[in-house]
Amino acid sequence: MSTAFVLCIYLLSLISIFPSTSQATVPPSARFSHVNGDNEFGDYVVEYDANYRFLPIGTTPFQLCFYNTTPGQYTLALRMGTVRSESLMRWVWEANRGNPVGENATFSLGANGNLVLAHSDGRIAWQSNTANKGVTGFELLNNGNIVLKDSNGGFVWQSFDSPTDTLLVGQSLRLGAATKLTSRASAVENKNGAYSLVMEQKDVAMYFTGANSRTPYRYFSFAAVQRFFVPDRSTLLNVTLSPTLGLDAGVTDTTAGGGGTFFKNPRFNTTLSYLRLETDGNLRIHTFIIATDAEGSEFQRWEIAVTVFSEEDVWALETKCQLPGRCGDLGVCENSQCVGCPTPTGQLAGWSSDCKAPKLNGCGGKVKYVEMKGIDHFVVKYTRGNGPVKQQSCADKCTKDCKCMGYFYHTDSSRCWIAEELKTMTRVGNSTHLAYIKTPA
Repeated sequence: MSTAFVLCIYLLSLISIFPSTSQATVPPSARFSHVNGDNEFGDYVVEYDANYRFLPIGTTPFQLCFYNTTPGQYTLALRMGTVRSESLMRWVWEANRGNPVGENATFSLGANGNLVLAHSDGRIAWQSNTANKGVTGFELLNNGNIVLKDSNGGFVWQSFDSPTDTLLVGQSLRLGAATKLTSRASAVENKNGAYSLVMEQKDVAMYFTGANSRTPYRYFSFAAVQRFFVPDRSTLLNVTLSPTLGLDAGVTDTTAGGGGTFFKNPRFNTTLSYLRLETDGNLRIHTFIIATDAEGSEFQRWEIAVTVFSEEDVWALETKCQLPGRCGDLGVCENSQCVGCPTPTGQLAGWSSDCKAPKLNGCGGKVKYVEMKGIDHFVVKYTRGNGPVKQQSCADKCTKDCKCMGYFYHTDSSRCWIAEELKTMTRVGNSTHLAYIKTPA
């Protein structure tokens, strides 16, 4: 018998004695199946004025729940707050946004280690995709991270890698769009909204994608206002705490120790905080405060620690006029206020939420442009546009493009921006910044 053959037999015997990690199964004591409907609805008012049923999975200040803002359409979500202030609970992670389940849906962990949310008829609405990958247990950690562990305690899957619109303290947004934050559509409509926050190679950028948009429009860049990025090496956006500096958010260079903070607030130093991309496209850090008033009574409340787009917050980095939806589908903003709507004469009328862009007569119809001076689009500030080009070339490009709603042109730099979405425009003091709104001829 050859030495090689004997060695092969020995290795096979080891495999049979010590099965591979991927063959491990979840022990019966760690398996579960929870049904939406086993519990009554909660009594307290929570975020989005939702109805909710809690699951027996929680650790202060977090609790898994089924909740809905539309009757019969449930989301499996993680609730954050404290027991004594349940009316202030916030939803900080969601499994199945935009794909609701109904009554008698199940949330389960079976022997194969796959975490599954299924409709009452068994159709899968969401899953962790961890079947036969060595999962032996489930845990909700005290930082809000939901994890599936292997036999060595390592994480096979974690909810921190799949954020929705929120980052908790210690959670990171990794390089690339795979783990971007995406806003919720509205307080009532639980599906992905128009705004996203993406960690890029040299930037943390914010984007708007409208119904008419071919590609996302950048409306804010942290690199443009805080130039600390290490080219090609800044890889994590995270929220951290410091005993001396309080609460801050910034980027970490995992390869060379670079990066830096883009906003912080030394007043706040608590783990009960989260960073959220809001439904209006703003970015805020919310903090739960537990303190004692002058009379010695304890009070608890949520406060906004930092707002990126604001005139009132001293830690703000941008004004509200830079928010794409600040003034609706068509409006001019100045000092964070909506001051008017363009008219066919190029003047401003009073603004209202009814202001709409001109309706064009199909593709290929004759058009003309309404000119407005001293007006910029939200996309202009954080993108370079095209150019230098002649203004007529810019106009011709918009005219030939059925999706183009107007164009913006700077005569001092000969740069051109084509707009498929008009939304909020900003009044500026520079008369070389021109706006042209496409209308039927």
